[in-house]
Amino acid sequence: MKRVRAIRLGDPVLFFLVVGLSLFGIAMVYSAGVLDVPSKVVTGIWKQQLLWFALSMVAVPFILRIPVTWLEWAAQPIYAVALVLLLLTLIIGGGAGTAESSSSWIQVGPVRLQTSEIAKIAVVLMLSRVLGEWREAPTTLWALWKPIAVVMVPMALVMAQPDLGTALVFASILVWALFWAGTPLRTLFLLLSPAAGLFLSINPWVWGVWIILIAFLLFRWRVYLSEAATILVVNIMAGSVSWALWNSLKPYQKNRFMVFLDPSVDPRGAGYNLIQSRVAIGSGGWLGKGFTLGTQKRLAFLPEQHTDFIFSVVGEEWGFLGVAVVLITFGLIFWRLVRIAEKSSDPFASLVPFGLF
Repeated sequence: MKRVRAIRLGDPVLFFLVVGLSLFGIAMVYSAGVLDVPSKVVTGIWKQQLLWFALSMVAVPFILRIPVTWLEWAAQPIYAVALVLLLLTLIIGGGAGTAESSSSWIQVGPVRLQTSEIAKIAVVLMLSRVLGEWREAPTTLWALWKPIAVVMVPMALVMAQPDLGTALVFASILVWALFWAGTPLRTLFLLLSPAAGLFLSINPWVWGVWIILIAFLLFRWRVYLSEAATILVVNIMAGSVSWALWNSLKPYQKNRFMVFLDPSVDPRGAGYNLIQSRVAIGSGGWLGKGFTLGTQKRLAFLPEQHTDFIFSVVGEEWGFLGVAVVLITFGLIFWRLVRIAEKSSDPFASLVPFGLF
């Protein structure tokens, strides 16, 4: 009897961790709407979240009964639909209350969809199918062209919205999927080296040392000449065009990057959000101010407190203890997903849970 229940519920531990964290998240979205200043936008958001949660609970039993082979077969059409949605978003999309320069949402009747979220799931499924077909892990970058193409197409479409933050999520999905599929660490290092070189080019001397290091490693690891030359040229080009790429960024993207390095460079502008979030989290202390009682939140000093800065609400109202519980819960979810991936004998079924996290 216990075995039947376990099968019907999937992984019971994972299920209850996700449900618990979801309900806590809805409660915090509700709290974010308890303000001492009027706000029509934030107040009713929690009801929408609760509705979606209820619908997902109805869908869970049906999803658990979908055979893995069906998902593997559906990976291609789902991926194709996701690409079409991303293209439609560029044509008819809007910001839906987000950054004015971003067109990340489309309206389908009364429902607004952020198509990049659908694309993330589609990419995970498609990557899992492509990587699941490997007989052995590749040892050269040339062998990675197919999974790279799977990720780069939707990533480019998302960057065109423009939504750089979400686009970088696609890159992280690729790296983690390749890692779990058994790609050697040196191959992953060489794949990521141009991105590191782009960042390090801020300092010419550091960038020069980086290029020398890459050349030495290519020689030391005896990489094929054509591949080594390509990697070295791409690293040099990445550093050479860094200023051109910087100038191509939107003003808000530049501000986000600078504020990430030092929020004090623009305390009343782009750095305001981060500074206020730090104040809120710091004021929470060990045990917090209590549910719905956060002063930074109630006085609306926290911008986008129901979305981007919801974690600050947790820190202010539940303190260090609440933040620790949330982070530990995420860690436990990751641990259970890894356990599921390890136990699966099917490559596709192993890659999907690891990629979804």
